[in-house]
Amino acid sequence: QVQLVESGGGLVQPGGSLRLSCAASGSIYRINDMGWYRQAPGKQRELVAAVAAITSGGTTNYADSAKGRFTITRDNAKKTVYLQMNSLEPEDTAVYYCKARVVIADGIRTADYWGQGTQVTVSS
Repeated sequence: QVQLVESGGGLVQPGGSLRLSCAASGSIYRINDMGWYRQAPGKQRELVAAVAAITSGGTTNYADSAKGRFTITRDNAKKTVYLQMNSLEPEDTAVYYCKARVVIADGIRTADYWGQGTQVTVSS
């Protein structure tokens, strides 16, 4: 089993900042891509930011709405991905989910895993 645990969400005023974290644990051989998604009520879940494995260059990708405000990083030793969110806007309000593409302990099978989600609310 592989588990992703997210934390760091909460209530913040417009213009404020939050730092989300997502730690992976379990029978993991290697973690490839990691990403953050968000879903607001009545809307489709959307990609916010993603980061590739170091072996793939560690490249990052951001939604247009996140560019210049959000930064995704990863700590491979801790099997953790972070999302630093600055200059938050009410439109950023959503449940944020992390996703990891994991090669499980057998070193062969690959699967995507999702965290349980953490609520981010941006409001004055």
